[in-house]
Amino acid sequence: MKLTDVLLPENIVANAPGGSKKRVLENLSDFLSERMDGVTADELYQGLLSRERLGSTGIGEGVAIPHCRLASCINITGALIKLQEPVDFDAIDGEPVDLIFALIVPEEQNDQHLQVLSLIAELLQDESVREELRQADSNESLYRAATADRAA
Repeated sequence: MKLTDVLLPENIVANAPGGSKKRVLENLSDFLSERMDGVTADELYQGLLSRERLGSTGIGEGVAIPHCRLASCINITGALIKLQEPVDFDAIDGEPVDLIFALIVPEEQNDQHLQVLSLIAELLQDESVREELRQADSNESLYRAATADRAA
């Protein structure tokens, strides 16, 4: 599975408003619900919030990967958001978060969920990738930075 299989260009937002972790999750839920058939914003928000209650999805270095599995979700869906200003996300390193890669997965696709999470985490652990994402000033450049072929 490739990142472009789950991350579509229309699911990218450069320079999104932040405010707080709660506000980011609400905005993310509203944004994705408009792009996903049969999934409501409230259902998304509750799913993401439930996952956050298990432990923050802030993985460090200014990155968070909020994710959940939903029965009403048909296809694995990703979204990449670059915030205008970092927000406290209770990240493991205590640093505020400005790069958010959300992942919504059909409930029964546990193996695929773990596979895509691993792919995203590996990508975002690369300092040069994070820098490219932070330099992106449009949705298009953010998408290109996220999906660039980095094979050596």
